[in-house]
Amino acid sequence: MTTHIETPDPLLRAAVTNGLQQRFGERLLQPGTPGYDDARALWNGMIEARPAFIARCHDRDDVVSAVAVAGEHRLPVAVRGGGHNVAGLASVDGGLVIDLSQMNAVRVEPEARLARVAGGATIADVDKHTQAHGLAVPMGVVSATGIAGLTLGGGLGWLRRRFGLSCDNLVEADVVTADGQVVHANAEQNSDLLWGLRGGGGNFGVVTSFGFRLHPVGPDVAFTFTLYPLERAHAVLRGHEAFLEVEPERVSTVATMGRVPSAEPFPSAIHGQEFIGVLGMDAGPALDGMDVMRPLRELATPLADLSGILPYLEAQRLYDEDYPDGMRYYWKSTSVMTLTDQAIDALVVRARAAPSPHSTIDIWLNGGAMARPDAAATAYGRRDVRYLVNPEANWHDPADDDANIAWARDCLRELTPDGDGKPYVNFPGFLEEGEALTRAAFGANYARLARLKARYDPENLFARNPNVAPATA
Repeated sequence: MTTHIETPDPLLRAAVTNGLQQRFGERLLQPGTPGYDDARALWNGMIEARPAFIARCHDRDDVVSAVAVAGEHRLPVAVRGGGHNVAGLASVDGGLVIDLSQMNAVRVEPEARLARVAGGATIADVDKHTQAHGLAVPMGVVSATGIAGLTLGGGLGWLRRRFGLSCDNLVEADVVTADGQVVHANAEQNSDLLWGLRGGGGNFGVVTSFGFRLHPVGPDVAFTFTLYPLERAHAVLRGHEAFLEVEPERVSTVATMGRVPSAEPFPSAIHGQEFIGVLGMDAGPALDGMDVMRPLRELATPLADLSGILPYLEAQRLYDEDYPDGMRYYWKSTSVMTLTDQAIDALVVRARAAPSPHSTIDIWLNGGAMARPDAAATAYGRRDVRYLVNPEANWHDPADDDANIAWARDCLRELTPDGDGKPYVNFPGFLEEGEALTRAAFGANYARLARLKARYDPENLFARNPNVAPATA
């Protein structure tokens, strides 16, 4: 996706440069300066944005300076953590990118079961430090993902049914708000802001530090990774559903439809075959976990069974090779309470119609700890929905953009023909639906988010996110 480039006029550029140069020096990048093209590159190869300025922050005071200049000159702002958002929200044409990627420190307090994490850290950064103490924060499933965008949008991963979402485990945060103030939020202090950060997107400022609750996990875990023929989709999905109805909440899974990659560790005899797979992690003792999850490996005659006991760090990286930097990605999502037989049939048809062999339809069966909080307890309010269905269009050639985008959209039309879907804001497509998407995602919490937005960002400086318009009086 090539976006329109708007370059600030020379006077504005000079004013912004003067406002930032003394603090940032060579860390202020502009078109033509060394390192600019590398710094502006995003994980999603579809997004080709050219910001006017990239301020590479080393600490919170850098962030305060960048926010102040952006507000003074009314510059479009994007905040970059891991740069992994599929919609490319970590950059903005003609504006200022506040780049936190060098702020990636993690400090673990094992006795307090707390991790203090800088805003530019990735899942891999967090896992490395927490696993040294046999602890973990519920995070996503691709280790290069930035923890900031993941957490602020919710945070689905392999521990969600046992310990909740990433945002459910956020207990405190430091935020640079649009007026340049540093606000600390926890249960006792600015609790309304903490509520909004738990799933409300990056609407309220730049989070420079996160405090997460830790849980005992690892160092080894049991992991199910079983592929079945796609024609057995009904048996696999019904068996998968029945298993999670009765088995411990310590098991979290993703069912996936696609084509077997032509790569190791998959047997060459099944390369390219259509499959439905069940992947899952047990958050309890590893040996027990293999027994607990055995039924997930016996839902039909498998094409391949790659299940086993492996280090938690390795389990967290299992998907990494499937999502390389620079590939083209377009992901959509919707939530449904049940998967009817008709819906399964439709998804099988759509999986077979995928223009790219790299694309999948992922089916997240939720519940457990992530379903227990009341819908109003956090900004992430879609607690009652059972399934999140997530078509992922993944491909290489720009000439195939239209076909792959249309495929992902068509998958959702099969499930929600009236358009009444409940999306997950971290899998939004391009946010092309604007307010309609965010209202659908946040549901009854939207009005409260709008009031919170009016308090902390009344001019909507932070608009590159699942944006909530500030409430008017």
